[in-house]
Amino acid sequence: MAKQFSYRGKTLEELQAMSIADFAKLLNARERRAVLRQGTDYKLLLKKIEKARKLGKKIRTHVREAVILPSWVGLTFGVHDGKEFKEITITPEMIGHRLGEFAYTTKRVQHSAPGIRATRGSKFLAVK
Repeated sequence: MAKQFSYRGKTLEELQAMSIADFAKLLNARERRAVLRQGTDYKLLLKKIEKARKLGKKIRTHVREAVILPSWVGLTFGVHDGKEFKEITITPEMIGHRLGEFAYTTKRVQHSAPGIRATRGSKFLAVK
């Protein structure tokens, strides 16, 4: 039997039925403060989400600090990582985290063999 999702003892259906203020009581202090204060960027994002939900579109945003709400489960976001928009589909396990946590801003560095203008120490390494 598969384990059913719960967040702080509440099922997904119970979370989605809650208001934002009630859901905020379940969050940690820093996330609760961000959700309750709702800066202008966050308010614009919420409007954008409602509009996109009606049209069935993807939501592109730069608001990486937005706390993921239960009503967003199943939506696809394009979160900006500084260079491009990374696609993220919201799952129940992401609730309470921030959007930016799932769109990394740095990539893994892959160094190759030394080439033109290599450092003095690297000229003694085998080319192949």
